[in-house]
Amino acid sequence: MAYLPEEIQKWLNTRIGTIDSFQTVGGGCINYTGSIITKNASYFVKWNKVKDFPKIFHKEALGLKLLSQGIIRIPEVIDNYEGEEFSCLLLENIKPAPKTKNYWQLLGEGLAHQHKITSQKYGLTHDNYMGSLLQDNSQSEDWIGFFISSRLKPQIKLARDKGLMDEYISKSFDQLFDQLDSLLEIERPALLHGDLWNGNIMTDDKGRPVLIDPAVYFGNREVDLAMTQLFGGFDDAFYEAYLSTYPISGDLDARIDIYNLYPLLIHLNLFGRGYLSQILTTLNRFT
Repeated sequence: MAYLPEEIQKWLNTRIGTIDSFQTVGGGCINYTGSIITKNASYFVKWNKVKDFPKIFHKEALGLKLLSQGIIRIPEVIDNYEGEEFSCLLLENIKPAPKTKNYWQLLGEGLAHQHKITSQKYGLTHDNYMGSLLQDNSQSEDWIGFFISSRLKPQIKLARDKGLMDEYISKSFDQLFDQLDSLLEIERPALLHGDLWNGNIMTDDKGRPVLIDPAVYFGNREVDLAMTQLFGGFDDAFYEAYLSTYPISGDLDARIDIYNLYPLLIHLNLFGRGYLSQILTTLNRFT
């Protein structure tokens, strides 16, 4: 769908005025994306079919606004729309420039400050999406219970339903659950990006970091740190800056493997058995 649907065009014309030019932008895994130029400004737009992902852009807008409480730049949300067939998210159009020399330091310090934004409970007042899958954010005062019930178990059930996981593997997860009290650290809820890998950070026009495409909730901050290491990892300067700003105790490496079970299960359910071996490696380590 390389064109901007007429339904969205009509809404945009009432919201931002006449569109002078539109160009599709590649790189989106789930949504269609493009840049818009009007007489007075330029914008970035994401859209999809309502029936495929109900409320996805409303929930993303809420997440971006939560993240804007921090010091890392977040794209400004202009508006979001949910119509009969299509929905969309209208954002400021950030034009990237090469990374500054202290890019990774800025990102590490910024994430540490973001993680100091807290809440009384884990989860969020509304559910949202992790990729194209619904994410249960039912609030809880019990971090380990939340991680098991709202993160791992729904994905394990989905994998079983799809025939991607057998009973033996699900029982290995049950064995892991019994150990989590002794394996994980309990900290106050931190404001998480929730899907923090290289593909969800970009630069602004001054080469500074920008966070995009979040799956926001309040959880253990190590969840974000874990995911930064899942697909290639971030620069060492990022981790040095983060830990100097907000230190962590204990064996973080072991906990990273546990927390990355969630995004690995997501990828198993979305993309197939190629991710099962990484899941089994972690399970075999602890069970």
